[in-house]
Amino acid sequence: MKIIHKRIYITLIFILLLISGLGARLVQIQLVSTESFTDKKINLIEGSVKQRTQEMVVDDGRGKFEDKNGQSLTSITHNRLVLFPFLEKMKWPVQQVSEIVGMQQKELTNRLANAKTPVVITKELSHAQVEKINALKVPGVFGIPLKDERPVPLAEHLIGLEAQSKQIIEEKYSDKLKNGAIKSTTPVGISGMQRAFDEFLLPEQESKLLYHVDRLGGPMFGIDVKYTGTANPYYPVSVRTTLDLSAQELVENTLNHYKLKDGGAVLIDIKNNKVIAMASRPSINKKDPFKKQNGSDSVENRLLTPQTPGSIFKTVTAAAALEQNKIQPSFTYNCDKSIYGNNVEEDHQKGQLTFEESFAQSCNATFAQLAKEMIISNPNILEQYADKLGLIQPVGWTGDVFHFEHFKQFLGEKSGRVWTNEREKKVPNAVAQTAIGQLDVKVTPLAVANMMATIARGGEKKQVKAVDALEYKNNTSLYTFKERELKGDTINKATAASMQQLLKGVVQSEKGTGRRFQTLPYEVAGKSGTAEINVKDDIVNKWFAGYFPADDPKYAMVVVDLNTKSAISPTNSVFYDIVKGMYDLNTR
Repeated sequence: MKIIHKRIYITLIFILLLISGLGARLVQIQLVSTESFTDKKINLIEGSVKQRTQEMVVDDGRGKFEDKNGQSLTSITHNRLVLFPFLEKMKWPVQQVSEIVGMQQKELTNRLANAKTPVVITKELSHAQVEKINALKVPGVFGIPLKDERPVPLAEHLIGLEAQSKQIIEEKYSDKLKNGAIKSTTPVGISGMQRAFDEFLLPEQESKLLYHVDRLGGPMFGIDVKYTGTANPYYPVSVRTTLDLSAQELVENTLNHYKLKDGGAVLIDIKNNKVIAMASRPSINKKDPFKKQNGSDSVENRLLTPQTPGSIFKTVTAAAALEQNKIQPSFTYNCDKSIYGNNVEEDHQKGQLTFEESFAQSCNATFAQLAKEMIISNPNILEQYADKLGLIQPVGWTGDVFHFEHFKQFLGEKSGRVWTNEREKKVPNAVAQTAIGQLDVKVTPLAVANMMATIARGGEKKQVKAVDALEYKNNTSLYTFKERELKGDTINKATAASMQQLLKGVVQSEKGTGRRFQTLPYEVAGKSGTAEINVKDDIVNKWFAGYFPADDPKYAMVVVDLNTKSAISPTNSVFYDIVKGMYDLNTR
């Protein structure tokens, strides 16, 4: 009997200890550790509220990219009907709503069937329809403006991508992560200007529609839908780019129309050296942006990457010859010869040409001969004039912005080059190849566009801008990017004036390589280029670079088709259609 009593006492004590333990655990959960439960610091109150909350993110809070007129470059705003899931379990004026939005009742109710999250009806609504829907004051029925990604991305390589990256968060923003300002899942910039301006773009807080529900999922009446978002009048910040939305769409559509696969186009405002439009191809592989395409990451901006320029580089050789007084007006060059002195094929023979005719018809022999003559007295002549025209150094805007030293608007922009081996300067054939933009010469398309703008301005060198300002939410200025000169010497005004005439001749001459552009409403000045990449397979880089209108320059542009076949390249067609499109935009 005593043994039985003892067992009962032990059992009771065990039960009391168990109940005491459970009680202590409940006290810890409900009173002590409600906001930092376990070593993972779980906020139980937050979790409980979340279980009773239906929400819809209206805006992620990250800063935006806008064109020069304030229009979004990454999204389009549409008025939409939003229905919360609990409507399925209650009576609501579905007939009135269906009549306002012009949809069948059954279609609306079917969309709600078994919905677990707020339902967005994709049909676009007018402002008047939104007002009528909201005037009904039905819980869970709203007409609101929502942002959708553009169906066709604009300037995607220039603007870049954002994505979740725990590594970047921990490396760059460890302090913000520790104090809770951002989470390890907060999207950050991983390429382009999204990466360059990332610290200005980080979100303060998401904007949401919140609605509290009971345990059965029904609305807790008396508690209205709440809008949560940052009350800070300054954030999020907007990046006011120099891009023109209409011009950017024109360039993108033209490249797509001609199916240009590798290369792109850049359009610059000559007066202030701002990028109006920039589009690179191939398009970014969103699933695997760093996957190699044609030997490069898909996120790589081809317009910021050095490419073999071919005859585009004759612009440099010509400027050097003019400024060094190597040109005799009446002298002619034998353009039946190759750069090595051999006879060229009969269908490529051009006869005896003057310097001006040689530039217009892109005679290789003329510029090979001039370079070989000039390099004897000055071995550095070609790189000196490439630098004077801004082809060697990066040309994108660089400067100190707050605590960021040497802040770059164009991340990933690389330097150009003329030579890789100094000894080649003593090899006549190597000099000849370099003079016509072959051998080791590589320049970025952006730098070539900037060279054309420099010549059109009479030799004035400037950095290229893609962003004008950072603006607070209330439209006041956070920072303005002022114009900056490009360092180094430049060509003199007389040389620039002579170059302007040469570039006009390429188009105006009866046999000029750019004569196709004579029919455009804007007069064009420019230079063509065909760079041999793989002679065996007839693979080339096909260029046209220039500016327009020729007598009153406003725009400089480069179109380049990389790793293509010369006979099928759409380079000239793309250039032609963009010039025509810009005329239409400016005269409508």
